[in-house]
Amino acid sequence: MSKWTDIRDNAVAALHVEEVTEEVKQSVTQKILDEVIPVVESAVDTFCATTKEQSKTESGWCKIRDGIVLPLVMQGGVAIIKKVLSKTVAQTVAGNDGQTA
Repeated sequence: MSKWTDIRDNAVAALHVEEVTEEVKQSVTQKILDEVIPVVESAVDTFCATTKEQSKTESGWCKIRDGIVLPLVMQGGVAIIKKVLSKTVAQTVAGNDGQTA
C-alpha cells in the first residue's frame, strides 16, 4: 500500500468519531503535522525546485512566476499552516485550550 493510502486511511479513521472532543482535535492536528505536512513539504519543495530551474530559460512574467511567485506562495502557505497547527498543539499542551476569558 502506498504512503498516501496509509495517510488517507488514518485521516478517515481519525475523523470517524461519535463526539469531537479536544483530544480528538489534538490527535487529528498532530497526525496532520506528523504525517501530512512532511509529504506536502516534500512535494512542494520538488515542485518549486523544478519551477525555479525552468525559470532560468523563461523570460518576462513567466520567469517571475516560476522563479519567485509560485515558490513563495506554495512554500509560504505550507509554512503558515505548519506554524499555526504547531502553535495550537503547543498551546493546548501548555494547559490552555485556546479559549479566552
